[in-house]
Amino acid sequence: MTKIDTNTSQTITYPQEFPQMLKMSNAEFVEELRFLAAAKLYELGRLTAGKAAQLTEMERLDFIYRLGTIGVPVINLQDEEIEAEIQAARDLAK
Repeated sequence: MTKIDTNTSQTITYPQEFPQMLKMSNAEFVEELRFLAAAKLYELGRLTAGKAAQLTEMERLDFIYRLGTIGVPVINLQDEEIEAEIQAARDLAK
């Protein structure tokens, strides 16, 4: 089976000094931008961990691990969801 390349690319313009200012190579800077964009989209619930990892070209578990290094929770439940989970666990324990 032939895999069809469905990737697309865009150019992001940034000041030339930004990578150096952050003590990064150009490649490291671009990788960081991709990771941070994917992490934010994941945090907002717009991408799953798998799709966000795909955006960064990382393995899913590596992406999840790296989220912790920037303070993004892997499990992002709302208060109501937490209460529902706690109640479901209590019901199961009866």
